[in-house]
Formats: sequence, structure tokens, C-alpha cells
Amino acid sequence: MSWSGSASVSNDGLLVLGVDPGLADTGYGAVRRVNGRLCMITCGTLKTPANLSEPQRLRILAEKLRALMAELHPQAAAFEELFFSKNVRTAMAVGQARGVALLSAVEAGADVHEYTPNQVKLSVTGYGAATKGQMLKMVQSLLATRELPRSDDAIDALAIAICHHHSGRLRSVLSRAPSLRA
Repeated sequence: MSWSGSASVSNDGLLVLGVDPGLADTGYGAVRRVNGRLCMITCGTLKTPANLSEPQRLRILAEKLRALMAELHPQAAAFEELFFSKNVRTAMAVGQARGVALLSAVEAGADVHEYTPNQVKLSVTGYGAATKGQMLKMVQSLLATRELPRSDDAIDALAIAICHHHSGRLRSVLSRAPSLRA
């Protein structure tokens, strides 16, 4: 699902911020396509102190995300769709952090796009049930880098940004092939 102000035929030069939200740790990864190659601009993890209340942690997360958006000025922000786990408390906290992240992206003027976990894995590895290790290797390969953080959240965020770039290329091809559209 996506909320977009305008459709772009080409995503070369497009800065996509992938976000993997969580109350304790929110991963982020900024990826830009330059001359057809994906380039990592930055990535990392935004942390909130565990000793604070949930509302205080959400406020801190919002402040950090707003600062990140102001620094990077992403044209698009990509998120995984919410995955419901058996732990309701964890799912609620992730949902709240996700809401803060979505709002921060919209307030920054970024087009917001969402992908299922399987879409991200399929886009990055070609296999919808890829392991964390497989995802890491493909993210390294696609970004042509050996230097990645040890944070699973940051790696996931980079993968989400890569997924958006790949889906943009597909949209671009389809837009130029009207005979393929139903």
C-alpha cells in the first residue's frame, strides 16, 4: 500500500528511507539509486531509554525521527506492514512506534509506502522465506559494501528501502509497456 503525491517513472536519484519501527529500537536505512546502482547513504538504530514510560519513549522517538527526516529530506519512506505476533503487548508497542514513524514521514513530506515482510524478502533475495543471514548477505551484495551495522533493525530497514527501489523499477518498466497492463 502506498500514499503518494505523484507517480515517478524513474527512481534514479530518489532517496528512500527504510524504517523498521520499534519502541526500544527503530532501525533506519537511507538508500539512493545513482546511475543505476543502489548506494547506502546512512543507517543505524534510534534507541529510547527503557526506564521511561511508553508515552515518553514515543515522544523521544518522534523527536529523533523528525531530526532524521530533516537531515536527510527523503522523497520516500518505506515500512514493513505490521506483523501480528502472539505477544499482544509487544505488538501494541510496535504499532504505536510505527504510528509515530508514519506520522513523522508524512509530516516531512515523504511519500509513504508499505510492504509485507514476504515482499521485502522476495525483492531482496528472490525468496519470500529468506533467513536473516541470507538477507544480510544480499543487502551487502546489493549495496556493494562490507560495512554494515550489527543491528538487525538497521539491516531490515535497508532491506525495506531496497525493496522500494526494486518496486519502483518494476513500476517504471510497467508504465512504459502499456500492452502489459490489463
